[in-house]
Amino acid sequence: MPKFTRSRLLAGAAPLVAAPILGKLALDGDANAAERQLQGHVDNHRSLGHAAMIGENAPAVGGPNDLDALLYPPPPLPHQPGRVREYTLRAIDKDVEIAPGIFFPAWTYNGTIPGPVIRATEDDILRVRFVNQGSHPHTIHFHGIHPANMDGVFEIVPSGGEFTYEFPARPAGMQLYHCHSTPLKKHIHKGLYGAFIIDPKEPRAPAQELVMVMNGYDTDADGGNNFYTVNGRTFYYAKYPILVKRSQTVRIYLANLTEFDLLNTFHLHGEFFRYYPTGSTDFFEYTDTVSQVQGQRGVIEIDFHNLGMFMFHAHVSEFTELGWMGFFNVVD
Repeated sequence: MPKFTRSRLLAGAAPLVAAPILGKLALDGDANAAERQLQGHVDNHRSLGHAAMIGENAPAVGGPNDLDALLYPPPPLPHQPGRVREYTLRAIDKDVEIAPGIFFPAWTYNGTIPGPVIRATEDDILRVRFVNQGSHPHTIHFHGIHPANMDGVFEIVPSGGEFTYEFPARPAGMQLYHCHSTPLKKHIHKGLYGAFIIDPKEPRAPAQELVMVMNGYDTDADGGNNFYTVNGRTFYYAKYPILVKRSQTVRIYLANLTEFDLLNTFHLHGEFFRYYPTGSTDFFEYTDTVSQVQGQRGVIEIDFHNLGMFMFHAHVSEFTELGWMGFFNVVD
């Protein structure tokens, strides 16, 4: 099969067209025929215009509610010291369709990339049973404060084994979790990560809450990503815009788990927002664009002034064109 690297795709592709064509190209053994097919798709997209990249014309897989469990976190609970919050995470090897016709040989927590959203309130006792049903040794490393024997570095869980992590949830903020087995870059890139929210003792103001985990996929094993997404699938929120109400604050728990790239970014069109780094203090920056290194995270709060469709995407244009973009549909 021909090898289509990131640079080769970008050299021949118009904005926002790389993802829908790769599935066809990977099945075509004739490189020249594949390139002709690529160019034909580019020309067709140019004739449609960029407006075609929303709704049914957006190259995303799945139905409108497929990612709801990743986008919408469990509700916060009031402060109650000592309450036990229990979760079960299973490492599962799974081929995940990330773009039309493109299946990524993933290592997952509970079968999704990212893994399930874990949520607790400060001073809860977090108890996570980890069962390794995958083919390689894995762990879970939680960002936050916890004992050394719960850090996910030394407690390597072999295939077929299990381990229970238990510790008080602290500090409040947007945290994350991921595998810490070596080679670390492979275990993270393959999909073993997720969002971990710790709510403060004094609850945040009511809001429409969303979780967005940014990532990338290296589908040809050349050490560079070919696709970029939020919550695991290319252009998903372009095909299914996120419905929000102008009358309510929109709160986004944002994290970056992109491997092979130094930065990932979030940019919102037509609006500014408050960005709280790590979500652990009252300090915020008022902006429309934020950058995060791998493992960095924060809380975004948006009060929309206007109705309509507003795009959000990576402000690294390459990432946008390879899958990382979507829309908010703001209504009254």
